Parts: sequence; structure tokens; C-alpha cells
Amino acid sequence: MAEAIVFRVIERETPALEVRVNFGIFAGRQATPAEIDDLARSLNEVIGAFAILAEERHEFGGEVEAAVRQVVIEVGQDDAGPDPEVLCDRVVARAERWAAECIHTRADLGELGTEI
Repeated sequence: MAEAIVFRVIERETPALEVRVNFGIFAGRQATPAEIDDLARSLNEVIGAFAILAEERHEFGGEVEAAVRQVVIEVGQDDAGPDPEVLCDRVVARAERWAAECIHTRADLGELGTEI
């Protein structure tokens, strides 16, 4: 049987923790693969396993059209630990620091400046 290029997701495990970084709003661009790797190295110091998604979503409705570039960090139930709120604070702090560094060091790629 051939691999499917498009498939329906019937069941999806909900992550225990999901953090979204509105990267595109402040950077005016998507995060680069190297920047995602930097974020992963930073998060790896506080989380054993996680997923990072770099999304470019296009939303349409009536007269409105929007493009959103986000970085999403997901931590599964088994990896969230006994206190997911404490972990969330750590993830948010590292993601904020990462985003600020990316935007500042690559300001030439952004459209909106370097301040968050």
C-alpha cells in the first residue's frame, strides 16, 4: 500500500501543556529551522520530551483574510511532571527569551522591529 500524502486525523492525544509563541507578529517572518533547534536545546534543559511546530496558518472568513506565523510547544501528559503549571512558567520564560533573542539578532529579516 502506498503512503498517503493527505490523511484524516481521527484521534489525537491532547497535550498536557501547549504554549504558543506569536513569532510572526513581532518578527514579521517565520522562525528559521536553526532558531527552532536553538529553542529545542533550551527547552531540553527543563523537559525530557516535547514537540515544536512552526505553523503558518491562513484563516479566511467573509471579508477577512489573515496569515499567522506561530511556534507551538507541546508537552505530553507523561512528560508534564507532577506540576504542569510550574513547567509552563519555565517553558514560557525560555520561549520569551528565545523569541526576543531571535528577533534582536535577526532584525534584518523582520518587518516590525526588535521590541516585544
